[in-house]
Amino acid sequence: MPANIPPSRPTTRVAVGVLVRGDGAVLLADRPEGKPYAGYWEFPGGKIEAGESVEAALARELHEELGLHVQASEPWTVIEHDYPHAYVRLYFRRVFAWAGAPEPKEGQRLRFHDPDAPPPQPLLPAAIPALRWAQLPSMTVLSPGDLPDGAAVLRWIDDRLGRGARQLLVREPRLRVADALPALRVGAQQARAYGAHLLVDWSCCRGDAVADWEGGVVRAARALRDDAPDRPDALRRAGPAVWFGGGVRDRSDLVRAAASGCDFALMETEPGRVPDWEAIADLCRESPLPVYVPLAPSAPTLARARSLGAHGLIWSA
Repeated sequence: MPANIPPSRPTTRVAVGVLVRGDGAVLLADRPEGKPYAGYWEFPGGKIEAGESVEAALARELHEELGLHVQASEPWTVIEHDYPHAYVRLYFRRVFAWAGAPEPKEGQRLRFHDPDAPPPQPLLPAAIPALRWAQLPSMTVLSPGDLPDGAAVLRWIDDRLGRGARQLLVREPRLRVADALPALRVGAQQARAYGAHLLVDWSCCRGDAVADWEGGVVRAARALRDDAPDRPDALRRAGPAVWFGGGVRDRSDLVRAAASGCDFALMETEPGRVPDWEAIADLCRESPLPVYVPLAPSAPTLARARSLGAHGLIWSA
């Protein structure tokens, strides 16, 4: 439902936990008999009680339902869904540290699921986007901006994949992307062989060029007009690109990126400028999409960015 249209019935606030195991698998549970959508797989969680924070509600629900003691959880995304039985606002939080082994306290089935594998069926509708987001790596590596031709781009892609990068963004303002398309196609094949994503910033290209590309696409969110044929939701119906990212500078850009069908957002700043923590917190607070923020990678930096709601980092390397 668009953000500017209020629901016609009360909103039920729900805390949802995305428990991420060391190998990247996430915990799913099926809904027990007697509940709406019984037998559907979902992320565990439950209703937020009056006066309760999302973080506290999630810790309580995971203890009651699974016997787990959450050591820390991090804000991730907030989405709404209109079910026949309830209109829900879902506060997804990622959990990387907990004590205990999950136990089905309510008779539910449990499984750790590889997000890259076909999802279990049936899957609760509101869990579909979150399971897709769980495939996104914590780091997006940005090209240097001075690659002269397609051959140089391909060498950069090969080098970064060999170093372990799992999401690459080619952003080369001086390069005609249409001319580099043959090399980019080879690069996309290489990325898939590594289980990685290759994205291209298509901000300067026409929609017909985008339609010929079978990899990921990044566009400035403010350029995603409602009637444009190369909006992510329109392109997805045609089936060419795998991932769509929206470059965002503020909250209105972020809302537009989500409404246009983007899978994630990339925080944009002035060239050479590093955003401060307050700006990151403002943008990522209750974001409808996972957000990458432009910060030099380190374990402490990633941890702090995640604590403010960012999904991960984007940086040129």
